[in-house]
Amino acid sequence: MSGYSQSPRLVKAGIVLIDPGSAQVRRVIALQYNPDTLTRTLQAQHVDEGAERSEALRLKGPAVETFKLEAEIDAADQLEFPEQNRSTIEAGIAPQLAVLESLINPDAADLLAGKALAASGTLEIAPMESALAIFVWGANRIVPVRVTEFSITEEAFDPFLNPIRAKLSLGLRVLSIDDLGFDHKGGSLFMAYLQGREILAAKAATFGFDALGIGGIP
Repeated sequence: MSGYSQSPRLVKAGIVLIDPGSAQVRRVIALQYNPDTLTRTLQAQHVDEGAERSEALRLKGPAVETFKLEAEIDAADQLEFPEQNRSTIEAGIAPQLAVLESLINPDAADLLAGKALAASGTLEIAPMESALAIFVWGANRIVPVRVTEFSITEEAFDPFLNPIRAKLSLGLRVLSIDDLGFDHKGGSLFMAYLQGREILAAKAATFGFDALGIGGIP
């Protein structure tokens, strides 16, 4: 056998964490299984109600887009080969869950550094800056996001009560140039994402008024 397979290569969805200053990759979080569904919500930014009629068709900025997805993590495959997966035997899927929790938790070292600054009499302590999260869902959807909602349901445990199967629900809000600005690395990624959507829209089939059953707009 040649080993040739016509099956397409599976692309994993996930989140990439990069340093907001240097843009260096800190961590890649690939989902074990790609979710079956991805819910997208877009809220238009219209000019405020009560504006002049001439402003009715104006947009203040890009739509506020959010993603909602549910994913599963399961240690069954790793538990079949305990010698090759010692961390799974010792802690189940707790390490994977801890990585996901790091998306919304500051580092303990940063918290202690803030405590030390407060103890030394520093009057104003800037909030801690987290890594920039990039949501990756195929080549056409690479966009900066903020985690807005995160829940975990642990469904099965080993004899030491380490979780070995869990479902997670993740809510993400896209960070646009309104949030980051044009010069920020995340702002550049958002603009590339927005331009990519425009390119996709240009590929959609177009139809004339006949498709609507009307002769035109008077």
